[in-house]
Amino acid sequence: MEKKAIIIGAGLVGSLWAVYLAKAGYIVTIYERRSDIRKAEISAGKSINLALSERGWTALAGVGIVDAVKELAIQMTGRIMHDLDGEMTYQPYGSEGQAINSVSRGGLNAKMMDIAEDAGKAKIHYNKQCIGADLEAGIVHLRDSVTGEEMQDQADVVFACDGAFSAVRYEAMQKSDRFNYSQEFIQDGYKELLLPANEDGSYKLDKNALHIWPRGRFMLIALANEDGSFTCTLFMPFEGEKSFETLKTDADVEAFFQSTFPDFYEMCPDLLDSWHDHPLSSLSIVRCYPWTVGKFALMGDAAHGTVPFYGQGMNGGFEDCTVMAKLMKEHNENWPAVFKAYQELRKPDGDALQDLSVHNYYVMRDFVADPEFLLQKKIEKRFSELYPNKWMPLYSQVSFSNIRYSEALQAGQRQDKIMKDVMNRPDIEKVWDSKEIEEEILKRIDAKS
Repeated sequence: MEKKAIIIGAGLVGSLWAVYLAKAGYIVTIYERRSDIRKAEISAGKSINLALSERGWTALAGVGIVDAVKELAIQMTGRIMHDLDGEMTYQPYGSEGQAINSVSRGGLNAKMMDIAEDAGKAKIHYNKQCIGADLEAGIVHLRDSVTGEEMQDQADVVFACDGAFSAVRYEAMQKSDRFNYSQEFIQDGYKELLLPANEDGSYKLDKNALHIWPRGRFMLIALANEDGSFTCTLFMPFEGEKSFETLKTDADVEAFFQSTFPDFYEMCPDLLDSWHDHPLSSLSIVRCYPWTVGKFALMGDAAHGTVPFYGQGMNGGFEDCTVMAKLMKEHNENWPAVFKAYQELRKPDGDALQDLSVHNYYVMRDFVADPEFLLQKKIEKRFSELYPNKWMPLYSQVSFSNIRYSEALQAGQRQDKIMKDVMNRPDIEKVWDSKEIEEEILKRIDAKS
């Protein structure tokens, strides 16, 4: 019998999941609220660049499309910190050969839509807004945003991959009994800027690193694009002494960048044009449960929208596809059983991803320039190289493995307690690379086992 699936949202997760479903024999229809982004000019600097890491590659490998995406990726082997004097310090992300990958959101989304249509044989309908759903019957109600015409469609299963502000969740799931939902905006917003390439098309900064200008309560970051430019993002409080609220005039903006990010200011001749080209945007965390009701399931940001500070939003959404596909096979496509197992397994990981993302904001903003923090990371790196079976740094667990987010968070908390005790030694700067410190960490690990 013909198996039919509907996906709401032709974004990254929806497009990837269409390929998984097609390979399982489903006829896939995707309804997308926006027009076809491939027919518009996709330029750099339009949204925070994505950081594709191990979980994302694993999901892409699951349907054999790694090579198609690899051509868009720029490897980043570490962070480069920029201080007020323009001095730069390099911090590797992991071991030799490990890297995360900078990818343009628009470019990747266009590529994933091509893949959904070609490899997934999916039919994508544009300008179709979800206005309601019958969750038990698998029916979606849609409105064409151009013509105003209303229609409906029905399938065996429906997947809401329509982002943190999911229409399926808002119009249907949140109206169901005992559905829990919360949305929390963090105090900081972001504004994007474009650092153009040099006149000869070359990069103004090292393209194989994430650049960070940490300034305590706020920070600027830059990730490379394929055309020689960098997508840059200023994260800062909306209100307060140093905030977006205080940057009211062009003169305020120029004075702020000259005094706070002087090396960046010198490299960015079109700073004000870029400042006015991009809106000030907010950042939120969305938590909800259950993730499945009737024949519908939430995936990606629709289930666990997070802030971007671990670069794991897309990777976590792609991992939803890996997990759902595995459960489909385990339960022989018995969808009630698949959905039950999916939400019970993934909800703790969605929560942990959100907690990790907020924590990493403080790391990037406050700690990466702190000598004590950097010494702690050196000790951890040395110990993990000596005892790889006993210690994997938290960043490596999250970015360079497929260890569950919830397990990585718990392991990271245990490790942090051990390191706090070790760092309390008054002579730690002198003995940090000694056998004595090795044995002390080993003893503490055994005590917590």
